[in-house]
Amino acid sequence: MRILYAIQGTGNGHISRAKEIVPLLHQYGELDLLISGTQADVSLIENVKYELHGFSFIFGKKGGVNHYETWRSMNLPRFIRDMNKLPLEDYNLIINDFEPVTAWACKRKGLESVGLSHQASFQSRNVPKPKSIDWAQLVLKYYAPATQYVGFHFEKYDHFINTPVIRSQIRNLRVSDDGHYTVYLPAIDDKFLIPMLHQLPEVKWQVFSKHATFDYTSRNVEVHLIDNEKYNASLASCSGLLTGGGFEGPAEALFLGKKLLVVPMKFQYEQQCNAFALKQFGIPVIWGSNKNWLPVLKEWVQSGHAVQVDYPDETAMVIDRLVKQFAR
Repeated sequence: MRILYAIQGTGNGHISRAKEIVPLLHQYGELDLLISGTQADVSLIENVKYELHGFSFIFGKKGGVNHYETWRSMNLPRFIRDMNKLPLEDYNLIINDFEPVTAWACKRKGLESVGLSHQASFQSRNVPKPKSIDWAQLVLKYYAPATQYVGFHFEKYDHFINTPVIRSQIRNLRVSDDGHYTVYLPAIDDKFLIPMLHQLPEVKWQVFSKHATFDYTSRNVEVHLIDNEKYNASLASCSGLLTGGGFEGPAEALFLGKKLLVVPMKFQYEQQCNAFALKQFGIPVIWGSNKNWLPVLKEWVQSGHAVQVDYPDETAMVIDRLVKQFAR
């Protein structure tokens, strides 16, 4: 059997999840990998057969997507050329982790594909969503369409939704509390973040920055370049995680039993939904309308409590069920 696994390259969660899924898929046949997008800070060890430009969302520095850079990076003629040249008919199973080129190529050619992603869970009406009309809802619906869906979310909100894929590196961590707080906010400029953290001088912060060009220390704030091993060590030994409204990062904090405070990106509907769901767990949220973070940060540091969720390791079972159900 020939399998194509197409992966979204924007953000780190898709590729991090793929690192757990790829070895499992190898057990079922000949596997080819495809990645499109340019905004990830982690990479696969495996050989990637197809590397495409795709459509990437470019992180800004003010808490949201940089719409200008996002639109400027899009290349529709190239997207169509890439769609047309993919030999999708050669595969018995096409799995798509929110990757648009393969998704639209399958749709155009009338081929079946399986959407295996966090975004796939939003096909269910049961997933918590804020009451808002946002153009980004259309992105979730039409960005990477599939004929079948297998989703991941913080809870099993529907029959086709599974709990998060927690990386083996995270499952094997030795958890402690050294008193510092870990920060990962890729859409926030350090120039905004660090002066605010200075206002809590009694707290030690370890910031992993997408915008810094070198490691440095500023009073009570350590700033590090994105490094997977350093981040994992910081997360394992922290008191809490201040992060965006993504999926994998908050899920890992819940699994490790760390205090969690999330700042969903502005005008990013998926992150707004994730934050809305986490709020039902009792997790505090700093919404885009909140211009003064300091009172929330102080309360979180001083009196916030951790929520721990024991997510079982069901990835092998999910992949086995998917292959047996959808391979042709």
